[in-house]
Amino acid sequence: MADYAFLLLERRGAVAWLTFNRPERRNALTHGMMLELEDVFGRIRDDDTCRVLVLRGAGGHFCAGGDLDAMANMPPKPASGETDPLLPAYRQFGNALLALDGLPQATISVVEGSAVGGGFGMACCSDVVVLHQSAHFGVPEPKVGFIPSQIIPFLVRRLGEGAMRDLAVTGRVIDAAEAYRLGIGRHLCRTGEELEATLQRLLEDILKMEPAALAAAKRLVLSCATEDERTILDAAAESLVGLLRRPQAAEGIKAFKAKASPSWSKG
Repeated sequence: MADYAFLLLERRGAVAWLTFNRPERRNALTHGMMLELEDVFGRIRDDDTCRVLVLRGAGGHFCAGGDLDAMANMPPKPASGETDPLLPAYRQFGNALLALDGLPQATISVVEGSAVGGGFGMACCSDVVVLHQSAHFGVPEPKVGFIPSQIIPFLVRRLGEGAMRDLAVTGRVIDAAEAYRLGIGRHLCRTGEELEATLQRLLEDILKMEPAALAAAKRLVLSCATEDERTILDAAAESLVGLLRRPQAAEGIKAFKAKASPSWSKG
């Protein structure tokens, strides 16, 4: 796997483990780190041998959003009529989130400690979120005079407009229990041992899924936010027929009837 300055990427079988690795800054994001994230997600997308991506933060925190020291170090304001050089830099993180959100593999975020701003966004772009009781989420950027621009669409989709409007105008930070109630995460763990056991069970469940079928199901779920029902149903029928005509479907049906495991379920 590639070497990165701010990330650790490791493979264990069919599972890729991505660790945000700036623990001295609670894994806060710099532009360099955002570029590395987009690169990682592109590599994972193109890796047919990878079936799950697990995201985690080093040092007891997931990701504390943008690094304020790095954000304060801005280039000069452009002359009138010129494009501000900050625009492509910040818009790029939106591309990284889109890449994470659209991965054909299953994605799991394991959230401990701080998950605000960009960290909040990455959690909401994951299929499954496992919450440690230390986890907390928020969009405090307006308190400092700016906004969490690129994460907002993903947060609205996950939380709904009402909950997101509350967080956007109050800047309050919510704890793991409220994040669980709002549906940010579906698994709430009191201890590190419970968290690791939950993660292991999730990986075992996901690795029982046939990869192409998982990718197709995930793609259809995501399309529900942007496509009309007839378009989704047409695409779903085409995906189903295409999958049924593959040898994997015949193997899976035969294994199910025999109460056996198909070849892909061994991870």
